[in-house]
Amino acid sequence: MSTLGSISLTVAFVVAVYSMIAGYVGARRRIPELADSARNGVIVFGALSTLAIFAIVYALVTRDFSLTLVANHTSRDLPLFPYTLTALWSGQSGSLLFWSWILALYGLVVVLKKWESNHDLMPYVVSVMMLIQTFFAFLLAFITSPFEKMDAIPLDGAGLNPLLQHPAMAIHPPLLYLGYVGFAIPFCFAMAALLRGRSGAGQPMNDSWIRATRRWTLIPWMFLGLGLVLGGRWAYDVLGWGGYWGWDPVENAALMPWLVGTAFLHSVMVQERKGMLKVWNMGLIIIAFTLTLFGTFLTRSGVVQSVHAFAQSEIGPLFLGFTALMALGATALLFFRLGELQSENDFDSLLSREIFFLINNVLFLGAAIAILIGVMWPILSEIITGETLTVGAPYYNLVVGTLLALIVLLMGIIPLIGWGGATLAKLGRKMIFPLALTVILTALGFVLGARDPLPLFGVALLAFAFTSTTTDILFAAQARQKNTKENLPTAVARLIGRNHRRYGGYLIHLSVVILALGVVGSRAYATDEVRALAQGESWTTNGYTLVLEGLTPGVTEGEAIVTTATLGVYENGQRITTLRPAVKFYDRQQQQATDPAIWHDVPFLRRDLYVIVQGWTDNFETVSLRAFVNPLVSLVWVGGFLFLLSTVLTMFPDPQERRARERVKREIAVGGFAGAGE
Repeated sequence: MSTLGSISLTVAFVVAVYSMIAGYVGARRRIPELADSARNGVIVFGALSTLAIFAIVYALVTRDFSLTLVANHTSRDLPLFPYTLTALWSGQSGSLLFWSWILALYGLVVVLKKWESNHDLMPYVVSVMMLIQTFFAFLLAFITSPFEKMDAIPLDGAGLNPLLQHPAMAIHPPLLYLGYVGFAIPFCFAMAALLRGRSGAGQPMNDSWIRATRRWTLIPWMFLGLGLVLGGRWAYDVLGWGGYWGWDPVENAALMPWLVGTAFLHSVMVQERKGMLKVWNMGLIIIAFTLTLFGTFLTRSGVVQSVHAFAQSEIGPLFLGFTALMALGATALLFFRLGELQSENDFDSLLSREIFFLINNVLFLGAAIAILIGVMWPILSEIITGETLTVGAPYYNLVVGTLLALIVLLMGIIPLIGWGGATLAKLGRKMIFPLALTVILTALGFVLGARDPLPLFGVALLAFAFTSTTTDILFAAQARQKNTKENLPTAVARLIGRNHRRYGGYLIHLSVVILALGVVGSRAYATDEVRALAQGESWTTNGYTLVLEGLTPGVTEGEAIVTTATLGVYENGQRITTLRPAVKFYDRQQQQATDPAIWHDVPFLRRDLYVIVQGWTDNFETVSLRAFVNPLVSLVWVGGFLFLLSTVLTMFPDPQERRARERVKREIAVGGFAGAGE
């Protein structure tokens, strides 16, 4: 089976090279048969990469320790699901195969759905996509094969990194990969539009690539956002430091393309409605895709120190070179087509939605650049001075935090401004009600204990964004009520149902506000205390009384030897739960991992009690415990869940859009239309 998988990767490389050339030549010289063969190459490549995936999964499941990937990342004691399958993306070669396979699946869906409706673009799209696949297929076939053999077959494997032995690791990396890889699709369409150029002599460049890729941008953007939230949950559950986001380089590497993708999703609305920001949008999608390649490079090259960087290899220079080549090539192509990307309109007013979207996008891009500087600073400082100088959380909190606060402010202002402009007087009148509610909610936050000025200011910004968005929805629903006589909930539901894109976007904003409120509460008002207890002793921290009821050492669970403390937890004299924080020692890897115990205080999701075992005396007479109390942290996970639901709603076509798509399909069926998008 492994031989078959290895052969499939070699053949896939040949198919990728052929499809890359055939797609471009077929489109350029208008040879439909050649272009169609390139499309078929995408299908064949998808089948070959799927065969390789099945082969490596079979090797993992059957514990074929003759393969380096299996021997280095699994063991006989490792549970089959989910940890044995997690080994696929924990290794260097397996992660690259997984990357290429996801792109192959995206490619299959794209050519099947878009070949007819975007026939003028699709051969170019295939050519760019298979250029990317050529690089990955080359690495997999000739540089770092997942089917590489061991010199001597061991009786057992080295096991999986203990940090990866968590259920979230079966979901978090695939989500990130779906986000990273998915940004290749709008990038391929953008490059296809640049390669094709004008639709005809004297005509501007066709914007169909924007319409064709809106959902293809939303999908990876959603997956990447969910991956970030789930990664935070993994860090919260596994790393034992009481937090979920530490501005780690690999965390940052995933956040950067998400920020740029967010700017792009806002900016394309201006291009669709006004025919503006065409160069800006091309630049944003180039940057977003380049950052996804760069993030993969950081995770897999070993160039940065991170708890998330699970593989190191010598492919770093090749990967960095390919990233630079794609970025420079795409930028050069953009500059070559600048004359064909002229805006169709000018900004009408400084108080227009177009201007505020542009400012919003500059802030998003600025935040991504600030993070990139922080990530690269240790590397640059070592090159320039010979010393490794790191950038810590204070830098990110100040610089990136300030930019994100301005973005939240704009999130509250933009719904109050229409397309084409507004006067200061009109804007002022619209802001009265949201500002009044903001004052009330901020005062409520002060009464409930948010007394520090900076966090209270953050609460005020979030309250303004929340109230301005909700009032815009409610005012539109009330206007609908006058015509339909519906009750308010029905009017809101049907308003959202008739315009998924606009109001789904508003719901995404509200979910982000909820998540951000959880961040403010859990970071600004968390407490952290340490105490050593003997059995039967108690300790009161932030209203909770912890009683050490026992310690159970040396229990074998899978690959780990587990020592567990049992704690009774009391509040106001009543027992509310039992917590069992533990320490796991993995003898095979000679690593220790903390297993926190977390109590979610359910009423109003007000706070978490988070307890870890830090150590114990030699004779187990006393146990050192560390307890965090994290207010509102559950809102981070609630906001992430609502973000998922809202984004899915936004992707569904509303009735007007469905009618337009059906009309396009009818026109295509009679051969009277080509080049339309969704």
